[in-house]
Amino acid sequence: QVQLVESGGGLVQAGGSLRLSCAASGRIFDNYAMGWFRQAPGKEREFVAVSTWSGRTIYYYHAEPVKGRFTISRGNTKNTVYLQMNSLKPEDTAVYYCAAVLPRVGVPRHPADFDSWGQGTQVTVSS
Repeated sequence: QVQLVESGGGLVQAGGSLRLSCAASGRIFDNYAMGWFRQAPGKEREFVAVSTWSGRTIYYYHAEPVKGRFTISRGNTKNTVYLQMNSLKPEDTAVYYCAAVLPRVGVPRHPADFDSWGQGTQVTVSS
């Protein structure tokens, strides 16, 4: 069982920045893939970014709407993942969720690819 706890959400003006953190505990291993999703009211949960391992090399992938503005990274302890969000836009407003899954073939980008989820943290960007 893996527990994920997000923090760092809040209210920010358009153009501002926020940094989300996710701490994993429980039965988690260093090579877990960890990622971020978001869900706006009335919309489906969508992929934001993910970090995966191949051997001892870590790879990062970002969704097109956030490329160049958001950056996912892993902490030194490897059981933490961050999402640095810059140049925020009102359309980034959503509940942001941290997710984790054991390594598998391919890059996990769909909610069904993950089996552990945090409770979510609200990000609101005002215009």
